[in-house]
Amino acid sequence: MRTALALCRRHFLAAAGFSALVNLLYIVPTLYMLQVYDRVVPTRGLQTLLFLTMVLLFALATLSLLDRVRSRLLVRAGIQLDAALAPLILDATLGRPDLPIARQALREFDTMRGTLTGAGILALFDAPWVPIYILVCFLVHPWIGIVAILGCVILPLIAWANERATRSRLDRAQSIASLSYANQDALLASSDSIRALGMRRAVVARQLRQREAMLVAQTEASFAAGSYLTATKFTRLALQSLALGLGALLAVDNLISGGAIFAASFLIARALAPIEQLIGTWKTIVQAQQSYRSLNGLLEGTVDQPPPTQLPAPQGAVTLEGITVLNEARDGAILNALSLRIEPGEVVAIVGPSGAGKSTLARAIAGALSPDRGSIRFDGADSRDWDPEALARHIGYLPQDSVLFAGAVAENIARFAGELGADRAAIDAAVVSAAGKVGADALIRRLPNGYDHQLKLGGRGVSAGQAQRIALARAVYGDPRILILDEPNAHLDTEGDAALVAALAMLKQEKRTILIVSHKLGILPVVDKILVLRDGRAEMYGPRDEILPKIAPQNVRRVAPPTAKASG
Repeated sequence: MRTALALCRRHFLAAAGFSALVNLLYIVPTLYMLQVYDRVVPTRGLQTLLFLTMVLLFALATLSLLDRVRSRLLVRAGIQLDAALAPLILDATLGRPDLPIARQALREFDTMRGTLTGAGILALFDAPWVPIYILVCFLVHPWIGIVAILGCVILPLIAWANERATRSRLDRAQSIASLSYANQDALLASSDSIRALGMRRAVVARQLRQREAMLVAQTEASFAAGSYLTATKFTRLALQSLALGLGALLAVDNLISGGAIFAASFLIARALAPIEQLIGTWKTIVQAQQSYRSLNGLLEGTVDQPPPTQLPAPQGAVTLEGITVLNEARDGAILNALSLRIEPGEVVAIVGPSGAGKSTLARAIAGALSPDRGSIRFDGADSRDWDPEALARHIGYLPQDSVLFAGAVAENIARFAGELGADRAAIDAAVVSAAGKVGADALIRRLPNGYDHQLKLGGRGVSAGQAQRIALARAVYGDPRILILDEPNAHLDTEGDAALVAALAMLKQEKRTILIVSHKLGILPVVDKILVLRDGRAEMYGPRDEILPKIAPQNVRRVAPPTAKASG
């Protein structure tokens, strides 16, 4: 974060410099007022008035131009800050989705960026000039300066009391609001099921109850803040009017000139303006500070490291050494000290009861999660010694729920490689080849617009079976040496099952290492070994024909390996 802000330092320094000039020019209308009342009016000097007015207009035009340049500098700083941090934040949220900040990291960043490039930073730039205006007030008369100091003390005290009275309520309202928004996003993603189960009214009532709690907290904070806001306005207006009255009193005693009466009120208003602006934007400044700390915590674990030594493409050997994955509460293990070796070209079926850790094991080997203890090795190299993006190109992963994204079917299969500027013709050829290997080519061509069929958010726009076959094509895209398939036939019909078995047979002939999590026996003909998991431990692991009789009923017919060559 500090490095990114340092890139914008020259913009902020230039904006601070222009703020100095702007604040100096704000004194010009006061000087104009003094000269008009003290020189032009008594002497009827119209020519003097003309030249004074020309100087005033030039100064105001310069002030406006400088203010515009200052705003443009801050906008440029915001653009540069976004270019420096947005890619890191997006990457970090995908790499550390378990952190609470991950879901709203971009909102937090936009809050911070808006403060650094908007009224909040301008108030901070103008605040150091308050003593200059107080000094000018003292030059007019010491009593005017005392009134200015009084206002500069009272307004911050009111703001401090306001902060104390409302902060806890606002924090509570913000917490409830964030939870409500997250729940609403999740509900929208499952809106079909909600309607089908007749839960719509119940869900609406639940959401309204959450919003009611949020509104109560916000209302309490608003009522408390309203009283202090009223006091702030009263104090500012009272001090300006008192300055005018004090100026008149001093003028009656011939202690100041007639023009200084109005100048005193103007100077008091100008001296209090940065403080009032700072008070008005203080909430956003505090939020920006909190956003900075949150984002810094998100990014501190993603410091750029020198790229690791580029390793050759793995041949398919996978070794697990004491893999342990703890549950979310950190009081138990989903996988417990699991060790085994899978040779290149082997097809391993991972079976076991629900909750045994099958999907967790698949995710760990695929790199979707990092084990808490132990190591996963590919051809003897620890997975942590690989660049994750480079390693992912050699692994094809089919998650249990398919997980397609908004975009064209071809883009999903290609893992959106086109966004990185890769050759479009090569990508298209690889996409069609991958779909053909898993028997999904004909299915995709029957979709509206074929490979260019657009999926909506969450991959909506195809059936569960179609989504699974598209995701399988994505897994084999780029000819990875290792395939990890989690329930690849969970949503397939008979035709899809046959296409899957044929695809697995062909991939086996290509010496791909394949790990399959499945409860269906249809894939057993292509399996070499079976791993039986129970309570996160390897209960049995060995050749299919040795393990199958121990886990299958006695009347299950022994399966034989396929004899016919499968075609893609």
